Amino acid sequence: MEDMRTSETWRIFRIQSELVDGFETLHDLGPAVTVFGSSRLAVGSEYYTAAETVAAKLSAAGFAVITGGGPGIMEGANKGCCGNGSQSVGLNIALPTEQFPNKYQDISLTFRYFFARKLMFVKYAIAYVIFPGGFGTLDELFEALTLVQTEKIRKFPIILYGSEYWKGMIEWIQDKMLGYECINEAELELFSVVDKPYEVLDIVAKHHKNTTKVVRGERRKYKSCGMPEL
Repeated sequence: MEDMRTSETWRIFRIQSELVDGFETLHDLGPAVTVFGSSRLAVGSEYYTAAETVAAKLSAAGFAVITGGGPGIMEGANKGCCGNGSQSVGLNIALPTEQFPNKYQDISLTFRYFFARKLMFVKYAIAYVIFPGGFGTLDELFEALTLVQTEKIRKFPIILYGSEYWKGMIEWIQDKMLGYECINEAELELFSVVDKPYEVLDIVAKHHKNTTKVVRGERRKYKSCGMPEL
Protein backbone atom coordinates (compact mmCIF):
# COMPACT_ATOMS: atom_id res chain seq x y z
CA MET A 1 0.00 0.00 0.00
CA GLU A 2 2.81 2.39 0.90
CA ASP A 3 4.55 1.74 -2.44
CA MET A 4 1.36 2.61 -4.34
CA ARG A 5 0.92 5.87 -2.39
CA THR A 6 4.52 6.78 -3.10
CA SER A 7 4.05 5.97 -6.78
CA GLU A 8 0.94 8.16 -6.98
CA THR A 9 2.75 11.01 -5.25
CA TRP A 10 5.65 10.89 -7.67
CA ARG A 11 3.21 10.77 -10.57
CA ILE A 12 2.03 14.24 -9.52
CA PHE A 13 5.58 15.53 -9.78
CA ARG A 14 6.01 13.94 -13.22
CA ILE A 15 2.81 15.65 -14.40
CA GLN A 16 3.96 18.95 -12.91
CA SER A 17 7.30 18.57 -14.67
CA GLU A 18 5.62 18.06 -18.05
CA LEU A 19 3.42 21.12 -17.55
CA VAL A 20 6.29 23.35 -16.44
CA ASP A 21 8.47 22.19 -19.33
CA GLY A 22 5.67 22.89 -21.80
CA PHE A 23 4.85 26.33 -20.39
CA GLU A 24 8.48 27.44 -20.32
CA THR A 25 9.31 26.10 -23.77
CA LEU A 26 6.26 27.51 -25.57
CA HIS A 27 5.79 30.75 -23.65
CA ASP A 28 7.33 32.96 -26.36
CA LEU A 29 6.11 30.98 -29.35
CA GLY A 30 3.76 33.66 -30.67
CA PRO A 31 0.62 33.03 -32.74
CA ALA A 32 0.37 29.35 -33.60
CA VAL A 33 -2.02 26.98 -35.33
CA THR A 34 -2.43 23.39 -34.17
CA VAL A 35 -2.85 20.79 -36.92
CA PHE A 36 -4.34 17.36 -36.26
CA GLY A 37 -4.78 14.34 -38.50
CA SER A 38 -4.06 10.66 -38.92
CA SER A 39 -0.58 9.26 -38.41
CA ARG A 40 -1.46 6.68 -41.09
CA LEU A 41 -1.95 9.09 -44.00
CA ALA A 42 1.61 9.07 -45.24
CA VAL A 43 3.57 10.62 -48.10
CA GLY A 44 1.56 10.19 -51.31
CA SER A 45 -1.78 10.81 -49.62
CA GLU A 46 -3.64 13.85 -50.92
CA TYR A 47 -4.19 14.91 -47.32
CA TYR A 48 -0.48 14.65 -46.43
CA THR A 49 0.24 16.95 -49.38
CA ALA A 50 -2.55 19.32 -48.35
CA ALA A 51 -1.26 19.44 -44.75
CA GLU A 52 2.21 20.29 -46.03
CA THR A 53 0.82 23.08 -48.22
CA VAL A 54 -1.43 24.49 -45.50
CA ALA A 55 1.44 24.58 -43.00
CA ALA A 56 3.80 26.20 -45.51
CA LYS A 57 1.29 28.98 -46.13
CA LEU A 58 0.69 29.48 -42.40
CA SER A 59 4.41 29.52 -41.67
CA ALA A 60 5.15 32.03 -44.41
CA ALA A 61 2.37 34.25 -43.00
CA GLY A 62 4.00 34.28 -39.57
CA PHE A 63 2.12 31.51 -37.78
CA ALA A 64 3.94 28.74 -35.96
CA VAL A 65 2.56 25.25 -36.53
CA ILE A 66 2.00 22.77 -33.70
CA THR A 67 1.40 19.06 -34.29
CA GLY A 68 1.54 15.84 -32.34
CA GLY A 69 5.05 15.35 -33.71
CA GLY A 70 4.48 11.95 -35.27
CA PRO A 71 4.21 10.59 -38.83
CA GLY A 72 1.44 11.06 -41.38
CA ILE A 73 -0.49 14.34 -41.33
CA MET A 74 1.64 15.53 -38.42
CA GLU A 75 4.82 15.03 -40.40
CA GLY A 76 3.33 16.74 -43.44
CA ALA A 77 2.41 19.81 -41.40
CA ASN A 78 5.77 20.01 -39.63
CA LYS A 79 7.54 19.56 -42.95
CA GLY A 80 5.54 22.33 -44.59
CA CYS A 81 6.24 24.73 -41.73
CA CYS A 82 9.91 23.94 -41.25
CA GLY A 83 12.16 26.41 -43.06
CA ASN A 84 9.32 28.64 -44.22
CA GLY A 85 9.70 31.42 -41.68
CA SER A 86 7.99 30.21 -38.51
CA GLN A 87 8.69 27.59 -35.88
CA SER A 88 7.61 24.00 -36.35
CA VAL A 89 6.56 22.44 -33.06
CA GLY A 90 6.07 18.76 -32.26
CA LEU A 91 4.34 17.69 -29.05
CA ASN A 92 5.23 14.03 -29.05
CA ILE A 93 3.65 11.31 -26.93
CA ALA A 94 5.16 8.04 -25.74
CA LEU A 95 3.05 5.25 -27.27
CA PRO A 96 3.65 1.53 -27.82
CA THR A 97 2.85 1.83 -31.56
CA GLU A 98 2.73 4.39 -34.38
CA GLN A 99 4.35 7.33 -32.61
CA PHE A 100 7.91 8.31 -33.43
CA PRO A 101 9.10 11.91 -33.73
CA ASN A 102 9.32 13.20 -37.29
CA LYS A 103 12.47 15.08 -38.29
CA TYR A 104 10.84 18.42 -39.14
CA GLN A 105 10.59 19.89 -35.65
CA ASP A 106 12.31 23.10 -34.53
CA ILE A 107 10.86 22.60 -31.05
CA SER A 108 10.28 19.08 -29.81
CA LEU A 109 8.68 18.06 -26.52
CA THR A 110 7.77 14.56 -25.41
CA PHE A 111 4.87 13.85 -23.07
CA ARG A 112 3.90 10.82 -21.07
CA TYR A 113 0.41 12.09 -20.25
CA PHE A 114 -2.19 12.83 -22.89
CA PHE A 115 -3.96 15.49 -20.84
CA ALA A 116 -0.78 17.54 -20.30
CA ARG A 117 -0.07 17.38 -24.03
CA LYS A 118 -3.65 18.30 -24.92
CA LEU A 119 -3.43 21.35 -22.69
CA MET A 120 -0.42 22.58 -24.69
CA PHE A 121 -2.24 22.02 -27.97
CA VAL A 122 -5.09 24.30 -27.00
CA LYS A 123 -3.33 26.82 -24.76
CA TYR A 124 -0.93 28.06 -27.44
CA ALA A 125 -3.20 27.86 -30.50
CA ILE A 126 -5.21 30.60 -32.14
CA ALA A 127 -6.88 28.01 -34.40
CA TYR A 128 -7.24 24.26 -34.94
CA VAL A 129 -7.04 22.63 -38.36
CA ILE A 130 -8.45 19.10 -38.35
CA PHE A 131 -7.45 16.82 -41.22
CA PRO A 132 -8.92 13.35 -41.71
CA GLY A 133 -8.02 11.05 -38.87
CA GLY A 134 -9.15 8.41 -36.44
CA PHE A 135 -10.20 8.27 -32.80
CA GLY A 136 -7.42 10.55 -31.57
CA THR A 137 -8.25 13.22 -34.14
CA LEU A 138 -11.94 13.08 -33.28
CA ASP A 139 -11.08 13.29 -29.60
CA GLU A 140 -9.20 16.57 -30.17
CA LEU A 141 -11.98 17.91 -32.41
CA PHE A 142 -14.83 17.29 -29.99
CA GLU A 143 -12.85 18.42 -26.97
CA ALA A 144 -12.17 21.76 -28.69
CA LEU A 145 -15.84 22.11 -29.63
CA THR A 146 -16.85 21.35 -26.04
CA LEU A 147 -14.38 23.88 -24.58
CA VAL A 148 -15.67 26.62 -26.86
CA GLN A 149 -19.33 25.62 -26.37
CA THR A 150 -18.97 25.77 -22.59
CA GLU A 151 -16.91 28.98 -22.74
CA LYS A 152 -13.93 27.40 -21.02
CA ILE A 153 -11.82 28.94 -23.77
CA ARG A 154 -12.37 31.86 -26.14
CA LYS A 155 -14.02 31.08 -29.45
CA PHE A 156 -11.44 30.36 -32.13
CA PRO A 157 -11.48 28.78 -35.59
CA ILE A 158 -11.97 25.02 -35.68
CA ILE A 159 -11.44 24.13 -39.32
CA LEU A 160 -12.23 20.73 -40.81
CA TYR A 161 -10.19 20.07 -43.94
CA GLY A 162 -11.71 17.79 -46.56
CA SER A 163 -15.47 18.02 -47.00
CA GLU A 164 -15.73 14.57 -48.56
CA TYR A 165 -14.18 12.94 -45.50
CA TRP A 166 -16.24 14.88 -42.95
CA LYS A 167 -19.53 14.86 -44.88
CA GLY A 168 -21.09 11.85 -43.17
CA MET A 169 -20.21 13.03 -39.67
CA ILE A 170 -21.60 16.51 -40.33
CA GLU A 171 -24.83 15.08 -41.73
CA TRP A 172 -25.17 12.91 -38.62
CA ILE A 173 -24.58 15.94 -36.36
CA GLN A 174 -27.24 17.90 -38.22
CA ASP A 175 -29.71 15.02 -38.39
CA LYS A 176 -29.25 13.43 -34.97
CA MET A 177 -27.65 15.92 -32.58
CA LEU A 178 -29.61 18.89 -33.87
CA GLY A 179 -32.69 16.82 -34.66
CA TYR A 180 -32.90 15.60 -31.07
CA GLU A 181 -32.09 19.10 -29.79
CA CYS A 182 -28.86 17.94 -28.16
CA ILE A 183 -27.25 21.01 -29.73
CA ASN A 184 -28.71 24.17 -31.22
CA GLU A 185 -28.35 25.87 -34.62
CA ALA A 186 -25.77 28.36 -33.38
CA GLU A 187 -23.48 25.55 -32.24
CA LEU A 188 -23.23 24.28 -35.80
CA GLU A 189 -21.26 27.45 -36.47
CA LEU A 190 -18.48 26.49 -34.06
CA PHE A 191 -16.63 24.77 -36.91
CA SER A 192 -16.11 25.36 -40.61
CA VAL A 193 -15.28 23.04 -43.51
CA VAL A 194 -12.79 23.81 -46.27
CA ASP A 195 -11.18 22.07 -49.21
CA LYS A 196 -8.40 24.47 -50.21
CA PRO A 197 -5.21 25.48 -48.35
CA TYR A 198 -5.80 29.19 -48.99
CA GLU A 199 -9.18 28.93 -47.25
CA VAL A 200 -7.42 27.86 -44.06
CA LEU A 201 -5.04 30.82 -44.22
CA ASP A 202 -7.89 33.24 -44.91
CA ILE A 203 -9.84 32.09 -41.85
CA VAL A 204 -6.82 32.08 -39.55
CA ALA A 205 -5.50 35.44 -40.74
CA LYS A 206 -8.91 37.09 -40.37
CA HIS A 207 -9.35 35.72 -36.86
CA HIS A 208 -5.85 36.79 -35.85
CA LYS A 209 -6.41 40.30 -37.20
CA ASN A 210 -9.70 40.62 -35.34
CA THR A 211 -8.24 39.45 -32.03
CA THR A 212 -4.98 41.39 -32.18
CA LYS A 213 -4.72 44.74 -30.48
CA VAL A 214 -2.16 47.48 -30.86
CA VAL A 215 -0.46 48.01 -27.53
CA ARG A 216 0.96 51.49 -26.90
CA GLY A 217 0.59 52.31 -30.55
CA GLU A 218 3.42 50.08 -31.72
CA ARG A 219 3.56 46.62 -30.21
CA ARG A 220 1.09 44.04 -31.51
CA LYS A 221 -0.06 41.51 -29.00
CA TYR A 222 -1.80 38.29 -30.02
CA LYS A 223 -4.33 36.30 -28.07
CA SER A 224 -4.29 32.54 -28.01
CA CYS A 225 -7.59 30.85 -27.36
CA GLY A 226 -6.58 30.99 -23.71
CA MET A 227 -7.91 29.13 -20.70
CA PRO A 228 -9.57 31.26 -18.00
CA GLU A 229 -8.55 28.91 -15.20
CA LEU A 230 -4.90 29.44 -16.09
